[in-house]
Amino acid sequence: MPFEYVPNYYDFPREFRGYGENPPDFKWPNNAKIVINFVLNYEEGAENTIENGDPSSEQYIWELPYVPHVGKRSYDCESDFEYGSRAGVWRILRLFKKHGYKFTTFAVGKAFELLPDVPAAIKREGHEIASHCYRWWDYSKLSPEEEKKIIIKNMESLKATTGEYPKGWYYARLSQHTRRLVYDVHQELGAPLLWMADAYADDLPYWQPVPRTTDAMLMVPYSYDCNDARFHQPTGWSSTDGFYKHIQYAFDTLYAEGCEGTPKMMTVALHARVVAKPGRFQALVKFMDYIKEKEGVWVATREEISEHFMKVNPWVPPATPLAYGPDKP
Repeated sequence: MPFEYVPNYYDFPREFRGYGENPPDFKWPNNAKIVINFVLNYEEGAENTIENGDPSSEQYIWELPYVPHVGKRSYDCESDFEYGSRAGVWRILRLFKKHGYKFTTFAVGKAFELLPDVPAAIKREGHEIASHCYRWWDYSKLSPEEEKKIIIKNMESLKATTGEYPKGWYYARLSQHTRRLVYDVHQELGAPLLWMADAYADDLPYWQPVPRTTDAMLMVPYSYDCNDARFHQPTGWSSTDGFYKHIQYAFDTLYAEGCEGTPKMMTVALHARVVAKPGRFQALVKFMDYIKEKEGVWVATREEISEHFMKVNPWVPPATPLAYGPDKP
């Protein structure tokens, strides 16, 4: 017997059409042919470890992601994460300062709490700081009530370490409640929510209507493929050149479409403990040198992209709320 799914309060409908056969030109500043957003995921110290009260060590995105140690500390895993905070983040900051580029930080609240020097330096250099939730966890098994408390906790945590609430969010391992919970918390706190990035559906930002309202959330898609995390995945790269060629080819494809009249957005996702290792770092160095030679390249933060998009393509509220799912329980 087929399973019949009934939407709940937290659900959003799927949308397959998108911009269709002829994507619009959202007129990036200075007639740019492409906008590139670099993202630095900063998670160091917020990963799974029994020191944080977790049942086991971390198993994702580090050099030897074998079966986690249950009930025991894994000093090699912890040390690999510490490379990101001790060396990697500073190498990345120096490179971006050299080129005058700004990145968006996906900041895990606890990681910022553990080393305030990092948010201070990121903020000083003018980079964007967004929320990557309070712990680097899988949130799919939490109840809505539990998850909401953690969202609020990270809002307050990032306000304490950066001086303001985050305006953008990316989870990665989100729950089916996440989108609506983040929207609701921002509404309750009266804090602006510019964008969310837990979406991979397009090469352009797009509006996501919020069920039972006339409002919408701006989705600024992230990337799992132009992402250094794939160094630690079976479907990823075994060489620095493999990563470089992939992001170069992605750029070339989107840049060519921009030259033909339909400029797009590209995300390059980074982790301080991954791409900033000396043997991988040259991929990022070469890519920055490569795009520097091209005309019409706009390197921007997600906040800058969102503000531009909202200006040229503002949300137009419908006459009636989007009917999907029940009211708040």
